[in-house]
Amino acid sequence: MAPGPKAGPALFLGLELATDQFRASIVDESLELVGVECVDFDSELSEYQTQGGIFTTPGDAYTTPIDMWVKALDFLLEKLSRNHDVTRIKSIGGCAQHAVVWWKSTPIHSFPALDSRLPLHSQLPPNTFSLTNTPVAQDTSAHTHALALESLLGGPDIMAARVGTCANASVLAAQLLRIRESWTSDVWARTGKVQLASTFIASMIVGEWVNMGEAEACATGMWTHAGGQGTPSQGHWDEGVLEIVGGSREEGRRIRGWLGEVDLASGRKIANISRYLCERYGFEADTVVTPFTSDYLSVYLSLCPSPGDAVLSFGPMDILLTPAQHYHPTRLYGLFPHPAQDASEKRRYVAMLTSRNADVPRALVRDMYTKSWSAFDRLVAIVPPGGSIGLDDKLFSFWLLQGDSYPLSHVKGIYRFETGIKVNEFRDLRANPRCLLESQVLSFRVRWSRMISTGVLGSNVNRNRGNVQTPGPGPSPVVASAPSSRATSLGLPFDPYDYSPLPARMLVTGAAANFPSVANLVGDVFNAPVFMPNTQVDSAQVVPHRNAPANGFPSRASLGGAYFARWIWGKERSSTSGGSGTGRGLGGFEDEIRRLHGKRWVASGNTPLRTNVNGPLGGGGGSGANSGTSTPYGHPRSGLGSSIVVEEEEEEVEEMERSDGMLNASVFAGGFADRDLGRMRTLTGSTVDTSTSAGSGVVSTAFTTPELGGSTSPGTNGAAAVPQTTSLTPVTAMPTADSEAQIGLAKVAEADVDAFMTYAAIVPEYCRLESMLCKTLV
Repeated sequence: MAPGPKAGPALFLGLELATDQFRASIVDESLELVGVECVDFDSELSEYQTQGGIFTTPGDAYTTPIDMWVKALDFLLEKLSRNHDVTRIKSIGGCAQHAVVWWKSTPIHSFPALDSRLPLHSQLPPNTFSLTNTPVAQDTSAHTHALALESLLGGPDIMAARVGTCANASVLAAQLLRIRESWTSDVWARTGKVQLASTFIASMIVGEWVNMGEAEACATGMWTHAGGQGTPSQGHWDEGVLEIVGGSREEGRRIRGWLGEVDLASGRKIANISRYLCERYGFEADTVVTPFTSDYLSVYLSLCPSPGDAVLSFGPMDILLTPAQHYHPTRLYGLFPHPAQDASEKRRYVAMLTSRNADVPRALVRDMYTKSWSAFDRLVAIVPPGGSIGLDDKLFSFWLLQGDSYPLSHVKGIYRFETGIKVNEFRDLRANPRCLLESQVLSFRVRWSRMISTGVLGSNVNRNRGNVQTPGPGPSPVVASAPSSRATSLGLPFDPYDYSPLPARMLVTGAAANFPSVANLVGDVFNAPVFMPNTQVDSAQVVPHRNAPANGFPSRASLGGAYFARWIWGKERSSTSGGSGTGRGLGGFEDEIRRLHGKRWVASGNTPLRTNVNGPLGGGGGSGANSGTSTPYGHPRSGLGSSIVVEEEEEEVEEMERSDGMLNASVFAGGFADRDLGRMRTLTGSTVDTSTSAGSGVVSTAFTTPELGGSTSPGTNGAAAVPQTTSLTPVTAMPTADSEAQIGLAKVAEADVDAFMTYAAIVPEYCRLESMLCKTLV
C-alpha cells in the first residue's frame, strides 16, 4: 500500500506507452520536473523476448504483445507508489504509440471488474484479447490494403477530402481490412471491441471504457470531421468506408460498434481515477484523468509551438507538425483537430507530414559506410552540400525501404543519381551519409512549400507571424524580383529561393537531432534557427544515440501528458470554485503553459527548467537544470570530454579517405536497389549493440546504435573482440533568448542564408527526380 497522505503542493502525472518503454513524468504546479520513472520492456520484461519492445518477422510486420503493456503498467504503478507520494497527484494525462487493441467479445458490455488485491496482468491474461500481438506504427504490412482502400474511394484526393487522410499503412481502416482479408476468420469473429492504444491505457486508469478523441479518430481513415466554426457534433463515422472495410453493410455496422463514440471535447476531464488504483496504489479518489492522445501529438503539446513554428521529430518515423488554422484536407498532408482546446476557442488544427523511411535507412547507411555514429556525423559535416563542390554535379539518393505516404506511396527501392543519371553507387562512397540526410530533410522542405500553397496554415504565414522572438534573416533580396515568374521558370509551384513562407523556428526532437551535422542541416535547408528541448540536450550528453531518454530524464511525450493534466486541472478547479468554464482567465493550452513557464521563470530568478531528477538542487551555472550535465550557454559543456575519443574518429575518417570509402564500388555491381529489400534489414541485425538490444535489422524507438562487430581491438593480440565505441559528440546549447529558455528550449543551430541558397538551387533537380520516381520512369 502507498504511503499515507503528506502535505505538499499538487503534482501532475504524464504517462507514455512508447514502443520500447512505459514512461512516467511528474511535474508540479509550475511545471517543474519532480519525478521520472520508466519500465524498459527488453530488460525488465525479458520473458517476452522483444527487441526494442517489438517482434519482427520477415517482411514488413512489426508487432508487440498486449499482455506486456498490461504487465508494464503494473510495474510502473508499483514504482510510482513506492518512490513518490501519489496522494499529491491531482491529475493524470497520457499518450501512447499508434497501435490497436483487439478485445474479445466476452467482457465488452462493461469494462472487466478488477480486484485490487491482484495485479492487472493476472486479471487481464492474453486470452482476453482476440489478437495477442498487435501491429505497431513501424508495421507496413497493411500498405497494400491502404492503397486498395484509397483506390476504392476514388483516389488520394477524394479519400483525403472524405476522411481527412490518404492511404498509409498506419490508418486503422487499412489494418482492419488486412485482418479481415489476411488473418484467420476466428480473429475477426471473436472480436467485440477495438481500441487505440491511447484509449486502452486511459481505460485501464479510469476502470471503464474511454472513447477516443477526435484528433485520433481523424487518423483512422474512417471519420468524417465537420470543419468550420460550427458545433463539432456533425462529425461522424463514414458508413461507406466502414462497409468497404467490413465487406458488407452488416459488418460495417459491427465495426461501428467496435469503435464506439468519439469524444469531441478535448478540453475537459474524461473521468476520475478508478477505485482499483485508489485501493491498490493509494491514489486519491478525486484524481482527474484527462483525454489521452497519440505520442506525436503529446510531443507537440510539450513544446508549445507558436504559429509559424514547425516541430520535427526524428525517429522510426520522421514527423513534422505545425499549427494550422483551417480544416482543408488534401493528399499532401495529414490534418487533425488540436488535441487540447477549449469548447469556447476558435477551432484549431495540427498539420502533419511524415516519412517512414527514417531511422532504418540512417542505421543501414551507418553500417554500410562507416564504423560508428561519430564517423557518420563527421562525414556529413565534411562532405559539401549535394555531395559535391560543383554546381552541376550534385548527388541525390532516395532510400525508400518501406511503403511511404504520398507522393512516394507506390515507390520502393534505393535510388542514386549522379549528374542527373541513375547510378548503382556513387563514385565517392563517402557522400552516402550526407546525401541520405539531405534527401530526408529536403523532402520535408518541399512538402512544406506545397502545403503552404493550400492555405491550410492560414493567411500571412511567414516568419514574422506569431510569438517568435528570434526570427531568421529578413526577406531575401532575391525574393523581391517576381518570385512567381521565377517559380514558373523552374517548373515548380513555389519559389525555392523565397524563405519567408518557411517556418520561423524549427523545434527538433529525436536521436538524429543530437547529431550536430543533422541540426545544422535542418537550419540550412529551412534557413531557420533550430531549437531543442533542454531535457534532450542534457540527455544527449549521457546517451547521444538513442531516442529513449537517458536514465532520470523525462520523455517529451510524457511531459506533454503532464502539461495537459495541469491545464485540465486548472480549468476544473476554476469551474468548481465558481469561475468561468475556461478558468480564471485561462486561455488556450499553449497560452496557459507559456504563462505558467513565465511565472516560474520570474519567481525562480530566471532559472531554466530542471532537466532530470538525479542532479543536485539549487542554482549553479549553465542551464540551471540541476541535472549534473547542465547546459552552459556560450561555453563548452562540462562532464563530456573524457568519453570522446577524437583520435579514433579522425583515424577512421582518414582511413576512409585513403581507401575512398570503406566499401569497394564493385560490391554494388548490379545495383543494390535491384536486390531483395528483405535482406537489408539483416545488415543492421548483424552488428553488435553496445548499449541496448538491437533487433534483427530493426531500429526501434530506442534508436539502437549497433557498432560493426567482428574486428579485434588494437592490442588484443587476436583475443576475442570487445566492441569499441567511438562516442558521438552531441549538440550543445548556444546562447538562447529568455523567451525560449523559460519554456525549456535551447538553440542548437543557426540559420545560414548562404547555405540555404545552395540548397534552394538543388530543390528543382530534387523535385524532378522525385517526379520521375513517382512516374516509374527510373
